[in-house]
Formats: sequence, C-alpha cells, structure tokens
Amino acid sequence: MDPRVTDVPEKSRYEILAGDDGTETAGFVEYHLSEGEIAFLHTETAPRYGGRGLGGLLARGALDDARARGLRVLPYCPFVRGWIGKHLEYADLVPEARRARFGL
Repeated sequence: MDPRVTDVPEKSRYEILAGDDGTETAGFVEYHLSEGEIAFLHTETAPRYGGRGLGGLLARGALDDARARGLRVLPYCPFVRGWIGKHLEYADLVPEARRARFGL
C-alpha cells in the first residue's frame, strides 16, 4: 500500500502511514497551529523506514495541506526548513518578512 499523510489534530501532528496494510505510523511532523499560522517543530521517521524518502513525502503532504488551508508556515524544524530550501516552490508559504530568519 502506498504511504499516505494524514493530519492528526488531537496530537498536533501530521503522520505518514505505511506498511503492508498502510496503518503503521512510519513518521510524523509535530506542529503548533495559531492564528492562521502553522509552526512545524519536529520531524521523526521510524528507523525501519529510514532512507525510503518518507520524510520528504511527509513534508510535502503537510505543506500541501497548509497551502490548501491558507496557512502561513513557520519552519522551525530543521528538516522541514531544509526541505523547503530544496523545493523553493514552497518558500511562498513562509511569510516574506520571516524568510531571512529561516534562511529562505
């Protein structure tokens, strides 16, 4: 089954689900949501899923959802910040006045 990204608001995180039946949490990115902004704080991928590109899929899924919801993104998490730096088509999600603070 293909991995899928889902928002789990009660845990304030996006999860990427994978595995044979698509129900195993392979990784997550924690966030804080406030007044039209989503701050990404920390990303983890389960060791057994490392090196499969799931972190990138997770970042893309979370950022795509933020865009669809009209949220401004604050990438405090180094992984999310680095991913945006490699995929500059997502840099517009970060408020222009704050991009320099994040090296974007």
